[in-house]
Amino acid sequence: MKPRTSIFPLAATLAVAACASELVIPDTLNPGPNETLAMVVPAKGVQIYECRARKDAGSFEWAFVAPDAELYDALHNRIGHHGAGPTWEANDGSRVVGTVKARAEAPAAGSIPWLLLSTKGTGPTGSFSKVSSIQRVNTSGGVPPASPCTPELAGRQARVHYVATYRFFVAY
Repeated sequence: MKPRTSIFPLAATLAVAACASELVIPDTLNPGPNETLAMVVPAKGVQIYECRARKDAGSFEWAFVAPDAELYDALHNRIGHHGAGPTWEANDGSRVVGTVKARAEAPAAGSIPWLLLSTKGTGPTGSFSKVSSIQRVNTSGGVPPASPCTPELAGRQARVHYVATYRFFVAY
């Protein structure tokens, strides 16, 4: 019996490529003129929120704590981790920490904002150490829980799934 093959993986790859080519990034999220795109890094993970008392007495809110996501290359191999700081750490130990420079609302409702972050290397030399800016785009999910944050939930954390594409830039 002849083995069956599927065109689904090819079709899915072509569909993703088509969507990526239509990506429109707001001008406010463009990195500096002396920076060039070095890597496109898909991510999948969670945004962590904690139910906390607001500064104004008597009310509570879901406060952002940190991201916790795995980073992948174009072949879906895990290449690093994104965590608190925010930091991006490659499997080779190279690491950058980011500072938000600009933000734009995500086109998809219920998705965390798109960002431009400036970065600074904080680890050994490696694949992420020369990254100067990162764009977070193509976000889906990750917004604070819709359920109310009440005094009974104070201190509890919620892990909200999200996906994003991180675009790493280097200065030249």
